[in-house]
Amino acid sequence: MLRTGGYLLVIFVVALLSYAATRPDSFRVERSITINAPANAIFPLIDDYRRWSAWSPWETRDPAMQKTYSGSASGTGAVYEWAGNRDVGTGRMETTGSVAPAKITIDLHFMQPFEARNTTEFTLADQGGATVVTWAIYGPSPFFSKVMGLFVSMDEMVGGDFATGLARLKAAAEQVR
Repeated sequence: MLRTGGYLLVIFVVALLSYAATRPDSFRVERSITINAPANAIFPLIDDYRRWSAWSPWETRDPAMQKTYSGSASGTGAVYEWAGNRDVGTGRMETTGSVAPAKITIDLHFMQPFEARNTTEFTLADQGGATVVTWAIYGPSPFFSKVMGLFVSMDEMVGGDFATGLARLKAAAEQVR
């Protein structure tokens, strides 16, 4: 009986891992919001990492988080590094593209609690006096991520944070207006 249970467990694990291997090799998560402000008023809040404290959903999760800014003050070449508790981890962002007031591209490197390198993108599109801001993250899905994705999706992990951050960005941008 014990041996049969062991075989069934092995078959289940092999089937689970085989199924995980068929999952997509990349992922993309995005959220959008309409902000009642022009793109040129919103863009600096995203393009300058020092201004993220006004809207980033992770800033409030660890008030003692250590932050370091280097490179350009904003735009291409700006760098933001952080080290915090287990809710925010440790990582580094570097702006690799900045086209005012329409698009910002960021190389995002998580170091803890897990290693990952992804791309984050903000696009701002004029919509008759308002601006649609889209926040996206995308990148590869290595095998470990595919297995983890069977239990919790990237969309579930970061989608809510993106929605919260965009709502806070909306409040910050509309307050400045």
